[in-house]
Amino acid sequence: MDHNPELALAKEIIGETGQNVFLTGKAGTGKTTFLRNLSGESPKRMVVLAPTGIAAINAGGMTIHSFFQLPFAPYIPGTAFGSDEARYKYQFSREKKNIIRSIDLLVIDEISMVRADLLDAVDDILRRFRRCGEPFGGVQLLLIGDIQQLPPVAKDAEWAMLSQHYSSPYFFSSHALQKAGYITIELQRVYRQSDRQFLELLNNIRENRNLQETLQLLNRRYIAGFHPQDEEGYIQLTTHNHKARYINENKLAQLPAGQYSFKAKIDGEFPEYSYPTDTV
Repeated sequence: MDHNPELALAKEIIGETGQNVFLTGKAGTGKTTFLRNLSGESPKRMVVLAPTGIAAINAGGMTIHSFFQLPFAPYIPGTAFGSDEARYKYQFSREKKNIIRSIDLLVIDEISMVRADLLDAVDDILRRFRRCGEPFGGVQLLLIGDIQQLPPVAKDAEWAMLSQHYSSPYFFSSHALQKAGYITIELQRVYRQSDRQFLELLNNIRENRNLQETLQLLNRRYIAGFHPQDEEGYIQLTTHNHKARYINENKLAQLPAGQYSFKAKIDGEFPEYSYPTDTV
């Protein structure tokens, strides 16, 4: 993909400068591939994080909260979680402190879901433990994502508090990021082109255009009363985990064979709220 000018530019800036980069683009433009290649090729000491457990697994990293041991409470600028008067104290291992002090590049995937105050909390920790007053303790940031996809979650009560400090809940409203500055690189070329019509439908929804025509095209695929046989191998998509769990448990109960339980193996710092599935 190096012949792609945007990807080549992103690679050059990350590799040869300390500038922060926001790498964006619609589905299929190579954001995930770029991250995977960077993880294998970059000489910089890098940490890959994401806002949710599933996103972290997909990115080959950890969650932001888990790595930095952050509480889920909103971060109010200037309160400094780690200060002497703060109720929340960091308890990093020596190894974690060494990692934080030696990071050259911090990668955050699915950045659209990261709230501004969370990014400022990360800034607080990095400056504190790197003993550096620069934004993010002088660490270079690579922020990857698409702000037209999943937005950050801010409950009404949380936003009522945060709106006094931030113009929006999005990552780009972070005070530290605004002070640090960043370059935006938008990937244009779509590589996943096996089904152009489907990609066009997705982009119509993404950009809020031709919605009536798009809906009609999608509805042509609808088959009333469709109940495939299990052996046909269809995957059922659900909106919530509890619905998927009900379907799975119902199907498991129908199997004639004996039941066996397997316990998940958990490596490193992996808090329960980040588990992608049940432990048993």
